[in-house]
Amino acid sequence: MIEKDISLAQKRRYYQNNLEGKKHILLALHGYGQLAQFFYRKFNIIDVDWGLVVPEGPHRFYLNGSSGRVGASWMTKEWRDQDILENNAYLTALVHVIHEENPNAQIHLLGFSQGGATAARLYQSNPKLFVHLILWASIFPPDLEKSSFPLGAKLDFAIGQKDIFYESENQKMIMADYKTLGFNIYQYNGGHNIDQNLLDTILSAM
Repeated sequence: MIEKDISLAQKRRYYQNNLEGKKHILLALHGYGQLAQFFYRKFNIIDVDWGLVVPEGPHRFYLNGSSGRVGASWMTKEWRDQDILENNAYLTALVHVIHEENPNAQIHLLGFSQGGATAARLYQSNPKLFVHLILWASIFPPDLEKSSFPLGAKLDFAIGQKDIFYESENQKMIMADYKTLGFNIYQYNGGHNIDQNLLDTILSAM
């Protein structure tokens, strides 16, 4: 058996509010099993003052069986390296479009859960595209060089104390790792979700 591949031009979808005149734009990457249109709703608190762009992961699937609700993901373990390359290319192209249409805006990058690893890889591939990186309830990708963040980079990490995917001791280790990388650490009384009050606090500091 011979494994081969073929290159195709494909479309990717994303959602945004009105970006015109916005000084700050948040590019938010959803977690595993989420769709961009529903993840978008978690950021209503910033819609008035901030631009918001929410792209969707390229792999959609039924969450239960072969019908019903649909979710999306950024990658699986299968052909992982290729997915990483394609995600970076897709999201970098999107960022360039945002910059071209909004040349005076600063772009902040947020990655939630599985989207956190994708965001970290995107940021490190070209940190000059972003003024701020927020990783939320995610593990730092083990394949990335941990000492390559630009000097003075604005880095934040947040996690809920009741996050069902991270036990208390595990959280302590994760937060310690992020702290050594230069991230500001935030912990809130909540689960595996975006805490809008904390997000507002983080963004208001910019």
